[in-house]
Amino acid sequence: MLRLVDLVISRGISLASLGSIIMHLLPSFLVLTLPIACLISTITAFNRMSFDNEVIALRAAGVSFWRINLPVVAFAGVVFGLTMVLSEWGQPWANVSLKTLALSVIEDEMTLGVDSGVFNEPIPGLMVYIPNSSQGVGIKKRGVFISDQRNPDQPLIIVAQHFQMLKQNESRQIGIRLFDGAIHQIPQDASTFHRVTFGTYDFWMPSPFKSSKEKVTRKSYGELLEKLEASGGKDSGTLRRLMEYYKDTAFPVSTFILGLLGVPVGIVSKRSGKAGGFAIGVLVVIGFYMLNVLGEFLVTTQVASPMVGAWLPNVLLALVTAWMLNQARKL
Repeated sequence: MLRLVDLVISRGISLASLGSIIMHLLPSFLVLTLPIACLISTITAFNRMSFDNEVIALRAAGVSFWRINLPVVAFAGVVFGLTMVLSEWGQPWANVSLKTLALSVIEDEMTLGVDSGVFNEPIPGLMVYIPNSSQGVGIKKRGVFISDQRNPDQPLIIVAQHFQMLKQNESRQIGIRLFDGAIHQIPQDASTFHRVTFGTYDFWMPSPFKSSKEKVTRKSYGELLEKLEASGGKDSGTLRRLMEYYKDTAFPVSTFILGLLGVPVGIVSKRSGKAGGFAIGVLVVIGFYMLNVLGEFLVTTQVASPMVGAWLPNVLLALVTAWMLNQARKL
C-alpha cells in the first residue's frame, strides 16, 4: 500500500483524491501517535509541577498522591476511549477503504497502470514492456512492446514508436493508443508470417484492478482461526493478522498505561528539566515499540501465541508503571 500511495503522489493526482487518501490514513496514524501524545503530555505536566514544587505543596496541603492522579486517570481514560474507537472500527475500515481507493485512483490515472523498465503482466497472457527512457514529448511517450498471448491460436507481438494511455471506457477497460508501429502475428506454420503496420492503433485490455477491488476485505476472526488451523498453526502471515485482532484492544489499553506512567516519570525527571522529561518519554516510547516488535517476532517464530505476543508489552509496561508509581508515592 505504501508503494501505491508513493506512486500516486509521485505521479500527481487531484487534490480531492490526495485529501481522501490522507483522511483514510489518519485512523492508523492516530492509533500509533495517541499513546505517544498521552505519555508526553502527562510527563510534561508533572515535570513542570514537580519543577515548581507544586506536587510538594499539594502533598503538604493534605492531598494524597492518588488524589493528584485522578485528573490523569480521567484524561488517560478519554484518550483510551478515542483510541479504542479508532482501533476497533476506524482503522480496519480505513485500511480496507484505502486499498480500494488506491486501486480506484490508479485505475483513473492510467499512466500508473504500467511501470517503466520492467515486464508488466496486468492480466494473464498479456505482457507490456516500456523502456526507462520513455519520456517523450507532451502526452506521447516513446517505445512500447506488447506480447498478447491471450488467444493461444493467434499470439501477437505489437511494437510502437510512441504511445499514450487512455482513460477507461464504459466497459471498464484500459486503453493504450499506439503510434507508428506494427502488429506481428506469430504463425503456427513457420513458412508464413503476417505483419500489419499502422499510424494509430487503439489497444484495449480489461482493467486489472476490477477483480482486486472486489476482493479487498478484512478476514474475520473466525476465518483466520480456520486458516491457521488448516495450516497446522504454522502460517506466519495468518499469525500476524490474528495478532492484529488482539492488538485492536491491546493498543488502546497501552495508551491508558502510558498516561499513568507519565506521572512518576515526570516527577523523577524534574532535575533534568523539560528537555530531559521529553527525552525520557521518547526512550519509553522506543522501548514500548521494540517490545511490540519482539512480540511479533515471538509469534511468527511460534514461540508465543498471538494473544501473548499482543499483550506482552502491556503486561511488562503495567508492571513497570505500578512499581514507579509506588516509588513516586514515597518521595
